[in-house]
Amino acid sequence: MNIPPVMMEVLQKDGVVAIATLGPEGPHMVNSWNSYVRVTQDGRLLIPAGYMEHTEANIAFNDQVLLTVGSSKVPGQHGPGTGFLVKGKAGFLFSGPDYDLIKGTFVWARAALAITPESITQTL
Repeated sequence: MNIPPVMMEVLQKDGVVAIATLGPEGPHMVNSWNSYVRVTQDGRLLIPAGYMEHTEANIAFNDQVLLTVGSSKVPGQHGPGTGFLVKGKAGFLFSGPDYDLIKGTFVWARAALAITPESITQTL
């Protein structure tokens, strides 16, 4: 899936990424930073995982994730600021080129969280 150009712009600005998963104990959310997200040639999102143990356990149970990303610095549909909701499937990578890309930039990362978007909706 192609990442919309406006979302690519958002990822270049300061902002928080929220990642929601669902496990046997219910929903769980974790945050990262827009600037940490890397986009692969095929449109997957790679996010460094330092801790995220609860997120990893939930994804092993149910690989569906929701992710939001936004920035007040990018014009939106109704004025200043925009955001996106990404629905997709996720997995944790501990080796391979995508892991190496993340580990090479974020030495503290124990894994790369890879999200394959199934839908991307501009929400603001």
